Amino acid sequence: MLEKQVGNLIVKLRDMNIDPIADFLTRIRNGINAGHRVVEIPASNLKKEITKILFDQGFILSYKFEDDKGPQGTIKIALKYDKETKESVIKELQRISKPGLRKYASSNEMPRILNGLGIAIVSTSHGVMTGKQAQAKNVGGELLCYVY
Repeated sequence: MLEKQVGNLIVKLRDMNIDPIADFLTRIRNGINAGHRVVEIPASNLKKEITKILFDQGFILSYKFEDDKGPQGTIKIALKYDKETKESVIKELQRISKPGLRKYASSNEMPRILNGLGIAIVSTSHGVMTGKQAQAKNVGGELLCYVY
């Protein structure tokens, strides 16, 4: 709980996150910028699905879901770095659809990220998947983020 004084009143503010996906991406981005090997993130079902996609596409080394901390547990993500240059495999994480402005794309409007080198992560009625998988299943959805 945060406390903020407004005039004579002390207002107690809850420490809440408005956009959990942006927080997820920012924690990974901060871990990469700081050179960390492992990043710990509060879990949710959507974050778990995004983590699985990042692993399947080769952007992270490994992940582990731990249910002992917090109401939904935590996700431990081992970040992947190039062996020779020590640079992160993830060059950029970009949030697309935001709570204030949702972005949707139909199956034939799915964007190509870096001419096919990056991925778009899409939330569809068939679950969370990459843009290419959504095109193959002929479904559209909300563009959550771009990773490249």
